[in-house]
Amino acid sequence: MTSTTIYRSKAPLRISFAGGGTDVSPYPEERGGVVLNTTISHYAYCTIVPRGDDTVQAHSLDYDTVAKFDRSDAWSKSDELALVRAVVNKMDVPTGLDLFLHSDAPPGSGLGSSSTLVVALIGLMRHWLRRPMTDYEIAELAYEVERVDMAIAGGRQDQYAATFGGFNFIEFLPDAVVVNPLRIPADTVNELEYRLLLCYTGVTRMSGNILSTQIQGYVEKRADVVAALDRIKAITLDMKNALLLGQLDDFGAMFDYAWQNKKRLASAISNAHIEELYDVARKAGALGAKVSGAGGGGFLLIYCPFDRKHRIAEALEKAGGRIAPFAFEPNGIQAWTYPR
Repeated sequence: MTSTTIYRSKAPLRISFAGGGTDVSPYPEERGGVVLNTTISHYAYCTIVPRGDDTVQAHSLDYDTVAKFDRSDAWSKSDELALVRAVVNKMDVPTGLDLFLHSDAPPGSGLGSSSTLVVALIGLMRHWLRRPMTDYEIAELAYEVERVDMAIAGGRQDQYAATFGGFNFIEFLPDAVVVNPLRIPADTVNELEYRLLLCYTGVTRMSGNILSTQIQGYVEKRADVVAALDRIKAITLDMKNALLLGQLDDFGAMFDYAWQNKKRLASAISNAHIEELYDVARKAGALGAKVSGAGGGGFLLIYCPFDRKHRIAEALEKAGGRIAPFAFEPNGIQAWTYPR
């Protein structure tokens, strides 16, 4: 490493309140999808130290893995850290570099960690290379890398959430994506943060497998899958309105409506362990709960009466869950330069 400058970025992970699944093609192109989500104080981090040669060394600090290659080398989806190689190829970097990657949540957590890492890397390269890219272009490029180049099944909400940050109502139209930042009063934001619990189920999963089943069900026009997606879209609109009006108990109760319909999209979305934690939370007083992300594991998001939150947390931990403290993060991708 010969550079005297470090380039670093962080992009926030997200929690999805409702709408997940309606952002997965071909549903949005045919019927239009919507998602309501917000970013939180858990991040994916990237660091670049430019080199004086053509070598790229990518270090995954979470998995203690290093991939070393020439920046102009051909690559395949089976390569180690292939997502990184795909981004390096897309951004056409002019020199070698040492790259360090780290995330506060593992892949398969349901918080959009893989997509967020891609956004953090693209956003960092925009900063380092001074590329004139808009936030929409960063999100779309991240989507293209994952869904087209890597052929990983999934939707678009994670890339847009990580890029823009904050509370957003995102519309996935047949020929465009529109990010609508929500102007939520500070008192409502603080109260919502106080009432929510994020509980790690202890299980990660391959969301692409679950989403492939959902996609197949929709493509085959199975009535139950199409109807569930349509209901999820309607619930998302209701939840957005409740949030804007500060009707938080109504908002939290609708978690359950969204979750029951989400489970109709694919059998692997829920399992005995998730249902056990869900039942524990409800019996301890939770007004609503749902899995954040594609399902099958990851994090359970729970809406609590303020005077029951501590009891619900205790019950979940006794049942094997793990409470993950968080705060809302209003910013999206951020990148900066620092001297070594």
